[in-house]
Amino acid sequence: MISAPPRSAWPLLLGGLIGWGASVTLLVEKFKLFTDSSYVPSCNIDQVVACTAVMQSDQAAAFGFPNPIIGVVGFSVVVTLGVLSVAGIGFPRWIWGGLWTGLLAGMGFIFWLIYSAVFQIRALCPWCMVVWAVTPMLLVIVTGQLWGRSRGLLQVVVEWRWTVAAIYYAVVILIVYIQFQDHWRDVISG
Repeated sequence: MISAPPRSAWPLLLGGLIGWGASVTLLVEKFKLFTDSSYVPSCNIDQVVACTAVMQSDQAAAFGFPNPIIGVVGFSVVVTLGVLSVAGIGFPRWIWGGLWTGLLAGMGFIFWLIYSAVFQIRALCPWCMVVWAVTPMLLVIVTGQLWGRSRGLLQVVVEWRWTVAAIYYAVVILIVYIQFQDHWRDVISG
């Protein structure tokens, strides 16, 4: 059994809650838009930071149903394991491995969604970006839980996990800045 120390359990729970909240909010906005075509989601700020363009794209239902459903279900698992971890309950290695595998698959999906939003849809959804931000942090935490005592190559992965996450954040911010730099200049100049 592997128990998460408080420095991992609490961020796991908080990250799960943040991701779950963003997913639920996005799903509610999606259903409101689906039932009322004149509805303007609260996350529409301007022509670039606009949920509507993203929610109405083909990519928003990659598997035939709204993507936020995946987030609601996935983050519910994270929240459940986070609550139990905060309570000091340990899990078999395969539970941590399953969570790690799910988060890794989620990151693969997020990479595709980032590419789609930035280069194809050319719009940014704030709630989606919350998920883009919280998932790598969760993957880093679970990587530490799962392989924290490993040797060899896995030890290197564990030691460099936060650096890899920082590089991910820097690259995403850079891509978003470069792709929409005219928009950001207009926003800053008023």
